[in-house]
Amino acid sequence: MYYVPEGTKTCGYYECKKCGNRFLSMQTMSRIPCPDCAAEIDYEIGPDETMEDVVDTAVLLEKIEGEEEVARMDALLSLAVTGGNFDWI
Repeated sequence: MYYVPEGTKTCGYYECKKCGNRFLSMQTMSRIPCPDCAAEIDYEIGPDETMEDVVDTAVLLEKIEGEEEVARMDALLSLAVTGGNFDWI
């Protein structure tokens, strides 16, 4: 699977309020850091610079439960990213 490991029974469906990215995560908290926005932070700082804070910009839209539902949602979201096979729909 693209976002979560095979056999996952519960996951969170999130949307980042900063970049608009929608993704699945193993976490089910109400807010988490967006993986795309957190990847943009430059951790190599100079002596006069301060490190950017990792902000919880992704908001939980829905808690997905059930192995089949998680697999279906993972496949659906991965279609937008990978342009993969959509025959299962």
